[in-house]
Amino acid sequence: MNYTIREGKDTDLVAVHSLVMELALFEKAPEEVITTPEVLKQDAFGARDNFKLLVAENDEKEIIGICLYYIAYSSWKGRILFLDDIVIREAYRSQGIGRKMMQELFEICKKIGVKQMRWQVLDWNENAITFYESLGAHIDKEWYTCKMNF
Repeated sequence: MNYTIREGKDTDLVAVHSLVMELALFEKAPEEVITTPEVLKQDAFGARDNFKLLVAENDEKEIIGICLYYIAYSSWKGRILFLDDIVIREAYRSQGIGRKMMQELFEICKKIGVKQMRWQVLDWNENAITFYESLGAHIDKEWYTCKMNF
């Protein structure tokens, strides 16, 4: 199967949001998604670019995967790249697309000079954990994610 990985554009955001919803369903929390394609557009392509986006598309120009990321800061490491979501449509999984997207993010990290890339994985998502470990990632089981919603 042929596919292309490229930077996301504002015209991709309906498909991007669809993949966000697919992930939310997989994680059993679709009611928690409050973004819309319009909000994503404002936040990525508005006055401030709060996040960046890679998309994978097949030969028919259908978006089959996304990586949504942003630059954050660590007092210990300096600038870091935080991967918020990586999602590959279920029908396209296990074909190397996720690995290629992660490798593209690693190259972005090197290019822009960040010292670390971080992301989270649910403790029950064994397939994702195995995938991330195959990339050489350290899965930190010491730290908990804390959240406050407003």
